[in-house]
Order: sequence, then C-alpha cells, then structure tokens
Amino acid sequence: MNTAAALPPDTYGLVLRQLDAAVLRPLTVFAMDLHQHPEPSGEEVRTAARLADALAAQGYAVTRGVGGHGVVGVLTNGEGPRVYLRAELDALPVRERTGLPYAAQGPCMHACGHDLHTAALLGAATLLARARAHWQGTVVAVGQPAEETLTGARAMLEDGLYARFGRPDAVLAQHSAPLLGGMVAHGYGQPLLAGSAELDVTLHGRGGHAGAPHLTVDPVLAAAAVVLRLQGIVSRESAPAEQTTVTVGRLQAGAHSGVVPDSASLGITVRALHPASVERLVAAVERVVRAESAASGCPRDAGITVVSRSPALLPDPEVTALAREAHRQVLGAERVVPWAPSMATEDFGLYGDAGREIHGCAGVRLGYWMVGTVGPRQWAATSGTSTAERLASLPPNHSPAFAPHLPLALPSATRALTTAALAVLHSDTWSMVS
Repeated sequence: MNTAAALPPDTYGLVLRQLDAAVLRPLTVFAMDLHQHPEPSGEEVRTAARLADALAAQGYAVTRGVGGHGVVGVLTNGEGPRVYLRAELDALPVRERTGLPYAAQGPCMHACGHDLHTAALLGAATLLARARAHWQGTVVAVGQPAEETLTGARAMLEDGLYARFGRPDAVLAQHSAPLLGGMVAHGYGQPLLAGSAELDVTLHGRGGHAGAPHLTVDPVLAAAAVVLRLQGIVSRESAPAEQTTVTVGRLQAGAHSGVVPDSASLGITVRALHPASVERLVAAVERVVRAESAASGCPRDAGITVVSRSPALLPDPEVTALAREAHRQVLGAERVVPWAPSMATEDFGLYGDAGREIHGCAGVRLGYWMVGTVGPRQWAATSGTSTAERLASLPPNHSPAFAPHLPLALPSATRALTTAALAVLHSDTWSMVS
C-alpha cells in the first residue's frame, strides 16, 4: 500500500487552505445550530434535513431517508477509491448543564459530540468538493441516525447502503474525547472500542397493598437482588486482566409508594473487548435474572430480550497507518497520541467485516480515531496534580457538562477527516480488494 507520503507535494496544504473564514464561520454556526436543536435517536428529522441541504449545496447527490433518517451524499470525481465518511446525527436524553450561550433547552443534548462529528463531516465534504483538482475517486458522506441505540448502522446497511451507493474501499469516522483540542488519538493493534449487548429485562410479580406484603410477590425486591448479583459477573466470573463491564442503566417499577407493583423492568448493558466474552456475559446475565426470579417466587418466568448488539471496533491497520501519518503531517507529531482500548462502544464496526452478513461485502476497511475537544480555559480550570488526574476530572462523554471547544475542536476534526480521506484516495488501497 502506498503511504500518505506518496501524495503530490503540499496536497494537504492546498486542500486545507480552503478552510478559511468563508468556510469555517458558517461551519461553526452549523455546529452551534445542531447543538442547540438536538434530536433523540430515531427522531433526527431536522438534523438530517440540515445536513442533506448543506451537502446538496456543495454539489453532492443527496439521498434522504436511508435506514430511517439517514442521509447519504455522493460526490464522484473520476476513477479511483470509493471512500465513505460517516458521522452520527442523534443526541442523548440528557438535560444540558454546560452554560453555553447556544445550549439546548429541552430534555436532550449532544452529550457525545455528534454535533461536532456532523459539522466536521460537512467541513470535510466541503473541502473535498472545492478541491477536486487534487484527488480522484468517489466520496460518500453518510449521516447516520440512531447510533446511541446501536441500531442506526444496521438499519442503513439493511436498507442497501452499499448496494445503492457502491461498495466502499474504506469507511472513515472519528469520535470526540476529553483530550486537548487539536489532538487526535489512534489505536495500536488492539480493539479501539468494546463490543456490547443491551438487554431489556422484565420481572413479573404479584401486586398488592404495601401493608400486606405477605400477600404479594414483590418484583422490586427481585430487581434489587438482580442488580446486586450482577456485580459478581465481573468481580468473580471474569479474569482480573479481562476488560468487562455489566451496567444496569435503567430500573423502573411502580407509581406509588403504597402499592407493590406487578412488574419491574431493567435495562442492562454488557461490554467486553472480545466477542466470546460478550456472549459469556449475556449468558451470565440471563442465568442471574432467571435464578433471582425463581428465588423470589415470581409467578411467571422473567422476560429477557437482547435489543441491540455492537461488535468490538478494530480499525484496519493499514488504513490506520495512512490516517495517522496524514495527521502527523498536518497536526504535528506531538499532537498524535496512542489510544488504549476503551469500554465505550458504538455500531461503526458493522460497516466492516463484523457486518458482512448484513451488507454482503467482505474486506471493507475501517479507519477510526479520537479527536480532542478540551479548550485552554477548561484545561486551566481543571483540578489535578498530573495530566492523568486532570483528564480524569474533565466532564466525560454523556455528561450534562460535556462541551467541545468549537474554536479548536471543529477545525482540527475537519482537518483530521479531510486529510485521512485524501490519504486513502491517493493510496492503492482500492486496488487491493475485490
């Protein structure tokens, strides 16, 4: 494979010079607008329309409504690689507490940087459209819905994403992280993100009066026992060196303190770096739920449904090398750092070999990296005596205080996605796969 160094001299510079005030200012307004008007998974109507209209204005052939509210924009520029650039459209059910002048006011917010990702996707699409003299091939910009529910990638692929818009030679994406703005982080031969499974559990009791608990079967007590017992799966059933998590993120039961309800429901997520570990965790959760249901004398078997799955994300090493070298050239080697495996998860892995049963394409290469979001004032105000302590005290993704510093994060994320796309477009990756 050719490396990024094989690009014609100063290709990156010639393309990135297009990121001037005339592009960056409206791009920043676009990012702020998305942040101020978040939409939850499956309801990304306005966000999708804003992205679709903006891509069309840059000359992309835009298709709307792919796999729900998904957006696909295609720009063909001669023969060459077909590179997909993907960003997520949805927000989280978190009430914002950032204090930003453009903060969302409703029950949702972009607490995971998807507004930044989408704006950077539009920025990269704009730069590539304005610099067609410096590359050949096809760029496919993908705005994916429902990432937070881990269902959007599957929905777009099942809606014929690759069949309708062409088999990709590489699919690129990035994700915000609480690193200093202007930095990017790449994995080194290990999974970047964990695989996961999400389960909905319902425990069936027999409701009644709180003053006569002996005449009831209390599903709240059974649910509490499940929550406590699940902790032993990680502490006593997983090897100390194995990275696994089991989290109960939702527990709902009843509507009145004087009434024992008929049922209790739990939302449980398991995560691990290897598929076999995820399957073992799912089986252990099912075993614990059934055992505690039986121990509580529940009149019916517990309902257990796996509502979503995502594979561990292991980017292609050659695409990673291309992107990493491009980022070193453009951002500086000191701003490109390694990324240890994280127990965060997302559905991007389905665009590659992990999803080949869905899209029917083997050998699709994935590139994925982290982009920093922390501004200088936030960093200066962060407590801690070491860099690790200060990073740990920053508001993490999914926090109501998570707020990317747009003046640094948006230009660097745009440059990172643009230069990685150029590196692949100028490589011979596309000729190495059938």
